[in-house]
Amino acid sequence: MNTAHLALSRRLGLSLSAAVLLAAGLSATGAWAQGSWPSRPVRIVVPFPPGGTTDILARAVAPELGKAFGQPFVIENRGGAGGNVGAEIVAKSGNDGYTLLMGTVGTHGINRALYDKLPYDPIKDFVPITVVAAVPNVMVMNTEKARSLGINSVQDFISYAKARPGKLNMASSGSGTSIHMAGELFKSQAGIFMVHVPYRGSSPALLDLISGTMDVMFDNLPSSMQHIRSGKLKAFAVTSSQRSSALPDVPTIEEAAKLKGFEASSWFGLLAPAGTPSDIVNRIQREVARALSDPSIKEKLQAQGAIPGGITPQEFTRLIDSEHVKWAQVVKISGAKAD
Repeated sequence: MNTAHLALSRRLGLSLSAAVLLAAGLSATGAWAQGSWPSRPVRIVVPFPPGGTTDILARAVAPELGKAFGQPFVIENRGGAGGNVGAEIVAKSGNDGYTLLMGTVGTHGINRALYDKLPYDPIKDFVPITVVAAVPNVMVMNTEKARSLGINSVQDFISYAKARPGKLNMASSGSGTSIHMAGELFKSQAGIFMVHVPYRGSSPALLDLISGTMDVMFDNLPSSMQHIRSGKLKAFAVTSSQRSSALPDVPTIEEAAKLKGFEASSWFGLLAPAGTPSDIVNRIQREVARALSDPSIKEKLQAQGAIPGGITPQEFTRLIDSEHVKWAQVVKISGAKAD
């Protein structure tokens, strides 16, 4: 594991090894003896359209949970309002373990500071289960467009933007997402102005970025990776404090632009409605940790730039609490508002 993985793992306080040991200590019979749940399919609400990182990660763990519990874990994409639509649906669902949310740093770390009013309370309305993965964001442009504008580095981009305030647009997966906030933090620290254009998810935003309609995006690395590898997108820098092992030759924003202390990574995790029985929550966490310890799954996620999670509900709760503090400060400093 390189320094990027170590840095993000330390930030999350991952304790995957302990979780796996606990899971290994439970026999299949013992696990099933805890109750009859699930006796029917379980839905995982993804609060963004298909194709983005939230969706990719949910679809990576859903089949593993289905095999572990003997019932399908079905993905339901309910995008809108920076993840707030899907989060509200889950917050108002029954707490019987049959509806889960694939939450993000946006739905449970940023939005409370960015929106004047949320249709759910990210703390009171949910019980955290586990982080599935953490990822850096990546600053990307259409390769041909960057070449035509003479932008070959982050410093080139900043110089171009400073000379033409408001002429560049910045796509995001929605107001309040980590993609949006990484861009706002960049604008604030670099002293530039770009027009923010929120979409209903990363996938439609990427389509317009690839077509050249949008100028730049600070996308979650897994959803941009295939387009970077194909050459359609040029990766200028990652937003984490350390380089990503998936893109070792791509510098960090801090390295590339001399923006000291720049860091805007993302995480994605499963949550359930408040009041969901703790035995169900703990069983799901153990099985996610077990799945993420599988070498084939771990390697697949790491190849996309994701760092597998698996932390306990208690650790996830502490992470969410700390993220509220961090992102409230970023929102205040950047002056960002929900569009």
